[in-house]
Amino acid sequence: MQSLSLSMSLRSGSAANLLLLGSEARVRRRSRGVIVACASEGDSGSSSTSSFLSRTQTYALLKQQLQVAAKSEDYKEAARIRDSLKLFEEEEPVLRLRRLLKEAIAEERFQDAASYRDELKKIAPHSLLKCCSDATTLGIRVQVRSVYIEGRSQPSKGLYFFAYRIRITNNSDHPVQLLRRHWIITDANGKTENVWGIGVVGEQPLILPGNSFEYSSACPLSTPNGRMEGDYEMIHVERVGSRSFNVTIAPFSLSLLGDDEGCNI
Repeated sequence: MQSLSLSMSLRSGSAANLLLLGSEARVRRRSRGVIVACASEGDSGSSSTSSFLSRTQTYALLKQQLQVAAKSEDYKEAARIRDSLKLFEEEEPVLRLRRLLKEAIAEERFQDAASYRDELKKIAPHSLLKCCSDATTLGIRVQVRSVYIEGRSQPSKGLYFFAYRIRITNNSDHPVQLLRRHWIITDANGKTENVWGIGVVGEQPLILPGNSFEYSSACPLSTPNGRMEGDYEMIHVERVGSRSFNVTIAPFSLSLLGDDEGCNI
């Protein structure tokens, strides 16, 4: 898997800019040489999941065509594609069910909410996973948020480009150093691989109590949705001979139809 380094900063409580700086290959134990996505759980071989993949590919193509039409100043075509996109968004089952689920929860119609959730699980398991996550291990908080990069994607060639930003905050009383990273990546077809690497974006950052380290990276996927999770290996630097420990990176989705409601990073 290629990981493209975007930007990195060490600071307390501020947001990193998602600015593309260059590319950096970080390949570890790659299975069958495929570019993978962060993907859904469940029976990906089912007809409903295949249908969802087909619809999201169509959606991605429409968005790309809209961008091309606007850039070439073919505004009549751009308007036509825009209307097609609006119609698609209104009729797309995942977006519709997600909207109905939120309404049912807000109105405390929990039986309906359970029904919508089960239907979403059936047709698009990943859609119940947000495109952000937040987890704390031994006082080390890891927040992640992903975003689809339309301008770098080529749906007609099976390329979907996502960027993700990570903030690591040291809420403990001890300085820590990030030594290694480990990702578990599963694509929309159910293929999973493990990726290991030294540090992040070429660094093994030292994070003092009360400080944060932020960085951004990106990943080209062969499917329009998926999932990603993992952990960082860290060590308490002021303790001589101390053992390293793992800090959880909670699951998050990389999805063309990602749900970022409630994401604070």
